[in-house]
Amino acid sequence: QVQVVESGGGLVQPGGSLRLSCETSISTHYTMGWYRQAPGKQRELVASITSGGNTMYWDSAKEGQFTISRDMAKNMVYLQMNNLMPEDTAVYYCNAPRGSGVYFSWGQGTQVTVSS
Repeated sequence: QVQVVESGGGLVQPGGSLRLSCETSISTHYTMGWYRQAPGKQRELVASITSGGNTMYWDSAKEGQFTISRDMAKNMVYLQMNNLMPEDTAVYYCNAPRGSGVYFSWGQGTQVTVSS
């Protein structure tokens, strides 16, 4: 069973930045993605990155605000988030998209709260 561990969340003021990290227990060439689930809403895919480094921002409004990256040698995926806004408040997860599902079991996520 592949383990996924997210970290790096916290409380930040509007306009602030956070860098989220995700570590997988195995090396994988799957496309990896960052998802988020805001209170009362469904989990949604925010950004993804292929093993070759090609990125896609599924919420086009976040392109330029969020940057996804990965370090294949370290089994790590990152999400740099700048100019955070209260509507970015959510639990953030990473996983490997597979059609409408995912390849791995969900981790515990990391809470991001944007508030003054």
